Amino acid sequence: MNDFWQQHKERLRGYVARRVRERDAIDDILQDVYLKAHLSLPTLRAKGKLTPWLYRITANAIADYYRALPATAPLPAALADELPQERPEPDHVAELAGCLQPLIAELPEIYRRALQLSEIDELPQKAVAERLGLSLSGAKSRIQRGREKLKARLLACCDVECERGRIVGYSRRDDQGGYCDNECS
Repeated sequence: MNDFWQQHKERLRGYVARRVRERDAIDDILQDVYLKAHLSLPTLRAKGKLTPWLYRITANAIADYYRALPATAPLPAALADELPQERPEPDHVAELAGCLQPLIAELPEIYRRALQLSEIDELPQKAVAERLGLSLSGAKSRIQRGREKLKARLLACCDVECERGRIVGYSRRDDQGGYCDNECS
């Protein structure tokens, strides 16, 4: 068994070193791995799976190391690259969102109120139905019709470019059709 530990020592060291920048921490993490492996070895059911088991212990020890760091410590680039990246909201989306409030205000009262509650106040449709004294299906229909009317008003004053369901750009029309008296851009 001693040969097994020596055989894996350098490979595990490389595995940890690729994920942990602080050189002092590498030996500490490896020591934790050997201690946990030694104490848990009797619980290993399939002796043929010793290597993957050892790497799982090592991955958990690395995660424990990062959990123990202060929350302000940045992740190393190797781990940060594995996380999904959030893209910042482009300015044109925020600008266009500023146009929606005045356009909603121009809608007939029954649609304006439904959209205000569902989209601006972010109430669930069931709560919108209760507030407006409607059935759930009635509230859903009203919200959907309000969205359609809002979309028509928005597209009457702006050309909106979408890609995969996301707004990627817009431009204000010169022939606004009387809908857009607002300074959106």
